[in-house]
Amino acid sequence: MARRAACGTGVRGARRPEVRLPALEPYGGGELEPDGDYDGLEFREADLSGQDGSGARFMDCALTGCALDETRLPHARVLDSSLTGIRGVGTDLAEATLRDVQLTDARLGGPQLHGAVLERVLIRGGKIDYMNLRTARLRDVVFEGCVLVEPDFGGARLERVEFVDCALKGADLHAATLTDVDLRGAASLEIGRGLDRLSGAVISTAQLLDLAPALAAQWGIRVEG
Repeated sequence: MARRAACGTGVRGARRPEVRLPALEPYGGGELEPDGDYDGLEFREADLSGQDGSGARFMDCALTGCALDETRLPHARVLDSSLTGIRGVGTDLAEATLRDVQLTDARLGGPQLHGAVLERVLIRGGKIDYMNLRTARLRDVVFEGCVLVEPDFGGARLERVEFVDCALKGADLHAATLTDVDLRGAASLEIGRGLDRLSGAVISTAQLLDLAPALAAQWGIRVEG
């Protein structure tokens, strides 16, 4: 299930996920397994640090307060699931698929999502430092009320992506492709690299004024007076 977020005229709004979980069974503990199948489970305060769940599938699951330091989840599939208060450094989700997922109040450092596919994902609250989304595909993704420090969107494709009341600090858009990306609601907007890739995005007048010095430097314009 998904609902279309309200958006201004001329840009298509993102479809937000509506995650409705069934009655969940508590996770029995033990190590994650590569290519494991986890369906209808609640992972509460589980320490999954350093475990290997490469290629695993999480369907209709809730992860609450879990530790994911150096957890390996490349090629994993996270579907119709809710992740709340997860924390970790160096979580590996390279080339993973996140579809119909709500990620709330996460505290993550250097998560690896290069080559990942995110579709109908809501990232609300929390702080994520140095998120690696190089060559990822984001479609119908909303960042809301969160802090993103130096996220790397290099070579990524963003379609119907919204930034709402969030701080975007030092974003790297090098070689990224943006379509219907709405940045107007960002509480702060700092582009560290790839200003020339903003075609396909919409920004506010105030944001344009804030970006004007960087844009002038990008285009070799000298401003005097």
